Amino acid sequence: MPTPEPTHRFVALDSPTARQNPVGYHGCQGLWWTRPSERPRVALIASHYNVDFSEHYLAPYMAARGYGFLGWNTRFRGAEPFFLLEHALVDIGAGVRWLREEAGVETVVLLGNSGGGSLMAAYQSQALEPSIRAGHGLALPDAVRQLPPADLYVSLNAHLGRPQVLTAWFDPAVCDESDPASVDASLDMYDPRNGPPYSPEFVARYRAAQEARNHRITDWALAELERLPARGVPDRLFHLYRTWADLRLMDGSLDPSDRQVGVCYAGDPKRANYSPFGIGSSNTLRTWLSMWSLRESDCGAGPHLARIRQPSLVVQSLADTGCFPSDARAIHEGLGAEDKQLEWVAGDHYLVEPDSARMEVADRIDAWISSRLP
Repeated sequence: MPTPEPTHRFVALDSPTARQNPVGYHGCQGLWWTRPSERPRVALIASHYNVDFSEHYLAPYMAARGYGFLGWNTRFRGAEPFFLLEHALVDIGAGVRWLREEAGVETVVLLGNSGGGSLMAAYQSQALEPSIRAGHGLALPDAVRQLPPADLYVSLNAHLGRPQVLTAWFDPAVCDESDPASVDASLDMYDPRNGPPYSPEFVARYRAAQEARNHRITDWALAELERLPARGVPDRLFHLYRTWADLRLMDGSLDPSDRQVGVCYAGDPKRANYSPFGIGSSNTLRTWLSMWSLRESDCGAGPHLARIRQPSLVVQSLADTGCFPSDARAIHEGLGAEDKQLEWVAGDHYLVEPDSARMEVADRIDAWISSRLP
């Protein structure tokens, strides 16, 4: 008899810091995937900083293998400009608690995919050893110190954190943050006089300038949070330009892999770089500090990974155009677990190609989880 197709149902919950809106919707919500009439004892939960993971591409594959899969969204789904890490973690905690108390799950697996890699690492780290700071000038909610930990951690095509990936993708040739057309030609990766290929001297200067841009914005955001409240303005939105400018997009000799060179997740890198669409394109001052700032954010994966001692699996696609082999190696090395494994697979970031990519990754995750169950 063929295996029944997975089904899903809507789950919407209050979290300790996000009650049901008067319109009717709940702050955190998602889809619970299972095989029909089954109550799985092992489940994965996946969440992201702002992307809707309720219909995550792995959900039906894992459910077909007998797992539960909670594609979970925090209150910041589609609301990246207002993100605060402490409240996202509280919302994820509501999902983990639901899995244990309502769905009857015995083993919870955190799936940290793409940007969700560092977010889920932060969740587990804070469930084990709370340490994060509240958003600038705000109080840390008590619920952050009461997060239920998970049992296993899986990183899939992930990067090293929001501040790190934004800085790696930053265009340091921006001269004026208010002018998307401003360009310092000596730092322009799209000026053929600079490459590709890019010289080691240019790469070093470029990377230093990317970090300097991040720090300049942090300095400005902190100054604004000093200036504005005195005038009755608690925070403000601002736009961020040109965030598709990682040298690795145009030079395959940097962090070599099987990726297609000259493309990014948004297509042509130069065209994407000058478009209004990119990560971190709009922020409040506090969101910049909470999510993107190298100096102020707790969204970098490094310290969180070190606290994770539960069995951990790192899976990385070799043709990913935005998460690179160096990211996967650093995540694997940074994990505090003694039982940790790094696996390479064929495929792009979303495992669309080859046709078997999603099936293969689901099989690998299934085999790894199964080998670690009692």
